Amino acid sequence: MPVYSANLGFPRIGARRELKVATEAYWSGKIDQSQLLDTAKKLRETNWKLQRDAGVNVIPSNDFSLYDQMLDTAILFGVIPDRYKGIGASHSLDVYFAMARGRQLKCSGAPETTCSCGHLGHSNSTDVPAQEMTKWFDTNYHYIVPEVHRDQSFSLSPEVKPVVQYHEAKALGIETRPVIIGPITFLHLAKSKDPGFRPIELLPRLLPVYLTLFQQLQDAGVTWVQIDEPILVLDLTADVRAAFETAYDCFASALLARRTATGSGLQLMLATYFGGLEDNLDTALSLPVDGLHVDLVRAPEQLEVIVAKAKPSIVLSFGVVDGRNIWKADLNGILARLGPVVNASDRIYHISPSCSLLHTPVDLSLETDLESRVKPWLAFAKQKLDEIVLLAQYLANGNLTNESLTKALAENAVAIADRRSSPLTYNESVRQRMEHLKQHVESMTKRTSPFSQRRISQGNALQLPLFPTTTIGSFPQTAEVRKVRAAFDKGQIDQATYDSFVQNEIKQSIRWQEEIGLDVLVHGEFERNDMVQYFGEQLQGFTFSRYGWVQSYGSRCVRPPILYGDVSRPASMTVAWWKYAQSLTDRVVKGMLTGPVTILQWSFVRDDQSRADTCRQIGLAIRDEVLELEANGAKVIQIDEAALREGLPLRRAHWQSYLQWAVESFAVSASGVRDDTQIHTHMCYSEFNDIITAIADMDADVISIETARSQLELLNAFTEFQYPNDVGPGVYDIHSPRIPSVEEIVKLLETALHSKVLPSQLWVNPDCGLKTRKWVEVKPALVNMVQATLALRSAHTAATASATASFE
Repeated sequence: MPVYSANLGFPRIGARRELKVATEAYWSGKIDQSQLLDTAKKLRETNWKLQRDAGVNVIPSNDFSLYDQMLDTAILFGVIPDRYKGIGASHSLDVYFAMARGRQLKCSGAPETTCSCGHLGHSNSTDVPAQEMTKWFDTNYHYIVPEVHRDQSFSLSPEVKPVVQYHEAKALGIETRPVIIGPITFLHLAKSKDPGFRPIELLPRLLPVYLTLFQQLQDAGVTWVQIDEPILVLDLTADVRAAFETAYDCFASALLARRTATGSGLQLMLATYFGGLEDNLDTALSLPVDGLHVDLVRAPEQLEVIVAKAKPSIVLSFGVVDGRNIWKADLNGILARLGPVVNASDRIYHISPSCSLLHTPVDLSLETDLESRVKPWLAFAKQKLDEIVLLAQYLANGNLTNESLTKALAENAVAIADRRSSPLTYNESVRQRMEHLKQHVESMTKRTSPFSQRRISQGNALQLPLFPTTTIGSFPQTAEVRKVRAAFDKGQIDQATYDSFVQNEIKQSIRWQEEIGLDVLVHGEFERNDMVQYFGEQLQGFTFSRYGWVQSYGSRCVRPPILYGDVSRPASMTVAWWKYAQSLTDRVVKGMLTGPVTILQWSFVRDDQSRADTCRQIGLAIRDEVLELEANGAKVIQIDEAALREGLPLRRAHWQSYLQWAVESFAVSASGVRDDTQIHTHMCYSEFNDIITAIADMDADVISIETARSQLELLNAFTEFQYPNDVGPGVYDIHSPRIPSVEEIVKLLETALHSKVLPSQLWVNPDCGLKTRKWVEVKPALVNMVQATLALRSAHTAATASATASFE
């Protein structure tokens, strides 16, 4: 029976983050466009050759992006908002990066000024914000949200990227399958500010452009296209399902006509991932496509029904190797399940990762310092290719004996068995504490008093002004900070030298925050490499890679901890640095922690117990740190839950179970403090409307949220719900280098107040931590934020006085 190995996508950043280095060098003006594009081309070549040499039969192209695949799709189809059109040609890097990051000239009106990308000569469109950014389904990857409007037109870019990159691979002698985002997913994830208008209504205008793209791909020699429609794993309305039928009937008719005319035709592999098709199964199987990819890691239960219902002519692609985690696949277990299915028919099958390998690090073989007992349990992207090739070869050979395959399967079985029985994964004291939590969950997840009473206690303790100002936690991690930390990690400087350096950075940041007039200060997190990694390094049950980087957005890469065992806190993690910072000032300094759900979501998590239990274990560890901070005098403690919404299951039917244990885990970490200790939390770009009740159940005294890119649209959920606690909508987009003006921030704050946020509820803060920004951007932006707040306070005081006088 025909069985082939097929990959859906490969990490684009490079094994050593070469793309990040080149992109940031381009933005800062250190290299030019040709050098950036040359680096990108070399990375693509490396990726294609690696997959070819691994023996992968179906290799993707156009899975590479300089920033984001949804942004690439918008550029490809001419979906460029008017505010960017004066910057340059539609397919230029200036337009591309302006859409992703915003663009701001430093000296408006000058003939030659430096723009946010670091280059000279731009003199028009001096200040444009970036497009909105949000999470890609339930991953930590962020995509740029396409902006469309009622009169939107579409046209194919002069540079057709899927064709260009197909030709690149072909020139290397490598046949590839181009990857494109499908039309329904693209429109479903797009946004429009036109009242009452839904982007899916634009489908009739978009389809002809897809057909033109298909024609150019076929003319280039492409035989198969992977068309990604991951929204098929979401809850869809009847009209969206109908849109799938409309689109793919249109594609089939056009491709059939061309096949009839030319004797050959393009074939479509419809790719779904991140979950099961469930009630969209019949829709997916009814579409006139040539292949269907399904995720059998997230939804293994759909195997039998799909095989039974799929037309015999359809190629079925089985995503059986986890594209989102780093554990070795149980190859023998997979073969035991797939073997009978494959042997029962003559259908063509593909063996694949569950989704693109974008979400995994590149190569485990680079890891020389990883915990030796854990490393044999792992597989990064390169090793996952070996897994799918081995599976496909074994199944294609009809299970015939092959010495190399037999040896590989035996080695895999040993690694799987070793992990299952390893004492590294088990801690008896943690299990006992979990049992105690189970028996006392009510008392361990509730604050002593309701917020209305706590607010009075906290007001008396903190004595903050109206519209308190603060930041989210981190300050810029400069080249010097990174250099000193690297020297310390390598043993080139001792602990005392390192501590002295960090203390000096903290001291300078405290003094500067005092100077500009921030109300609640932070120590700046100069000692931290990453908001999750820093804690994972100090908690038992975690280990770390050196090259385990994955892309979060643009050039931002993260190195998730590897959570392999029961979690506990051997010693305090942040108390000493907080105590030092607080000793420098009379103003309140926040204790800064990462919450249990975010640590869970942004780690590579063990899959041998429930995520709920793992999260509760982390919650107990963070609780210990919170109580120690409070015991040492901390009056404000922030427990970031940036990833709470991200972890929400894609299907509504599974929400309640997740929200119950996620909120409980946060409450475990936060609920042991006194009434006068103020608990903050922070959440990243998310659609909050559907989970606002759960957010209220978290009962944080103050929540800060990322809203600047959406012009506070995301705040609507809080105001419509009449959120009872305090809220800090972000007024400074920290993912863009542009500096918001005082007037711009005042306007956002006034919008918040007009949106039914009470003056007594409103905090003022940036969107997120400032770690990735430069001081030259951060300082004027925060000065403007404080000045805008002072202006708002003054206006509010005057208005209140006028209203009082009028009443009297």
